[in-house]
Amino acid sequence: MAKLLELENSLLHERIESLAKENAQLKGNEEAAQLTLEIQSLQEQLDAANRRLYGVSSEKRSEKADSAEKKPQMGHGPTPQPDLPMREVHHKLTDEERSCRSCGGHMDEIRGMTDDSLCVSLVRRQFFIQKTMRAKYRCTCGGDMKTAGAGELMIPGGRYTVDVAAHVAEQKYLDHVPLDRQRRSMNRQGLNVSTSALWDQIDALATELEPVYDLLKQYILCADIIGMDETNWYLLDQKPRKTWWAWTLTCPGAVCYEIAPSRSAKTAHALIGDFEGIIVCDGYRAYETLRKLAGEDSLTLALCMAHARRKFVEAEPNYPQCKEAIKLIGQLFAIDRDTDNPALLSGDEKKAAMDARLKERQKRGPPILDALREWAFEQRGLPKSALRKAIDYLLGHWKSLTVFLEEPMVPLDNNASERALRGLVVGRNNHYGSRSERGTRVAAILYSIMETAKQNRIDPHQWVVNAVAMMRAETGVIPLPLA
Repeated sequence: MAKLLELENSLLHERIESLAKENAQLKGNEEAAQLTLEIQSLQEQLDAANRRLYGVSSEKRSEKADSAEKKPQMGHGPTPQPDLPMREVHHKLTDEERSCRSCGGHMDEIRGMTDDSLCVSLVRRQFFIQKTMRAKYRCTCGGDMKTAGAGELMIPGGRYTVDVAAHVAEQKYLDHVPLDRQRRSMNRQGLNVSTSALWDQIDALATELEPVYDLLKQYILCADIIGMDETNWYLLDQKPRKTWWAWTLTCPGAVCYEIAPSRSAKTAHALIGDFEGIIVCDGYRAYETLRKLAGEDSLTLALCMAHARRKFVEAEPNYPQCKEAIKLIGQLFAIDRDTDNPALLSGDEKKAAMDARLKERQKRGPPILDALREWAFEQRGLPKSALRKAIDYLLGHWKSLTVFLEEPMVPLDNNASERALRGLVVGRNNHYGSRSERGTRVAAILYSIMETAKQNRIDPHQWVVNAVAMMRAETGVIPLPLA
């Protein structure tokens, strides 16, 4: 940009010099004086343009640089880091630096006095070759010989440890880094590895953790209230690319995914099995069909009030009267904000919180719902308008939207399930889905375990390493990533 500007200035100089000569000859004025005036005028304009282009922004200087007034500090300041370990690094002067600036004498260190400060640093990840030496044993009778086991390898006879497999899985299914991008990062750090080798590690890891996945799903289906949601997933090996569906089951503290080729009610029924209780979901028709397949007495649908609110928010720009519905629905959410969440408690505290929440909901909820319903009946809109669609959704699912009045453990929204799908959606956008049906199974297992560990604030990497060690030790205990 600067070079182009310089070239343009040079052309302008030449043009003005030529015009100045013509002008001086026509007017009979002295050529040199006229040329000097023209060039000075041009230089002033160029200097002004340069100040506008480069003066303030490039140097980031304040327009009030001469002011002695101190500006208030900007930003949020240092963020507390209570979970990081502390390391002490001591800095000392060399012998040459310890000479006194006044007399030239030698300066002694003041014991116990330091100038301290805190900063965040890191130890760079490093791959290394680990030489495993397995001791051998024999009996003096010469009849038996044993070799110590080496249980750290992910694949028996392979070259990578469980730590490497856990790291690759955490990067892909928690941080959403595709395998090829991981491979390039590892190559920069000196590890020459192929994408297929990384896949082999997480495939073997998923195989070992499959019993944990099955138990996690069973744990969720033993709850009285579960959340359910679904989103699309791609199977890349099929041409044309086929759309599969990632289903999620949630309960407080646990998440389980299953990736299936269909979004039908039959698929949902196969997913929940013999579950009886309350399903928190959205207004997708398959859930109503699922309720009929499972038996209307065994399943209750509690629809998400946030979905109903969202439809009014979308309609509001063209229908300002939707502000009233949004305000009333907000008052329903305010009831729960004013009470403790029983899902986060246990024992007597949980029971007390359930009673308090139910009491507040039944006291404050009906008047708000009556006003909302009355407002909805008063509105008029064309059949396909956004307002009409929002009202039809609200009134058409009224019974399922108001289950929370009788059940204190039922949340007003299905945001927990939607949040659980967020990581999976980010991963899908980064690595586009799965290459094979086996890939969908591996993704379901490792996403479930990683997300559940994250929800319970457990280190996913260390938990996976410990879980594999426990299962290989045949302790008879299958560990769940639940706090």
